[in-house]
Amino acid sequence: MADAVAEVPEEPIKSSKKPLFIGLILALLGAGGGYFAVSSGLVGGSHEDGSHNATATTPQALPDIAFVEVEPIMISLSGSDRVRHLRFRGQLEVEAPYQKDVAHVLPRVTDVMNSYLRALELKDFEDPAALLRLRSQLLRRIQLVVGEGRVRDLLIMEFVLN
Repeated sequence: MADAVAEVPEEPIKSSKKPLFIGLILALLGAGGGYFAVSSGLVGGSHEDGSHNATATTPQALPDIAFVEVEPIMISLSGSDRVRHLRFRGQLEVEAPYQKDVAHVLPRVTDVMNSYLRALELKDFEDPAALLRLRSQLLRRIQLVVGEGRVRDLLIMEFVLN
């Protein structure tokens, strides 16, 4: 015959809420500790006055610079069946106290630029990095003529090869 076993329904085990409260307390302590670490500069760099927004909205002052325009230069290039011309116009970024000094020796700067550009051939301009190389070479020559520390950069305003 069939065994008639009476099954007793199992009662669900009540879970304790104690781990939930411990987890919540630990999460709050971790969040508070993280906030303190970031705001005090222990993590993520330090802020001198403790506020990140004050440094983000205040831009740094621009350096004391001036621009001296170089007369446009027109160069005929060799290395082709037909004559090609390069039209070059630029400005020199100089320290403001040296603006008059640089303007005074501008004819020498133009001479150095003419000499370098006339030595180039048409194939020198075919490289994609030609303008970058040309700019650095011209800047170095200009700095030698004018003197170290006076000219910060050469800005190319017009560079047309036709």
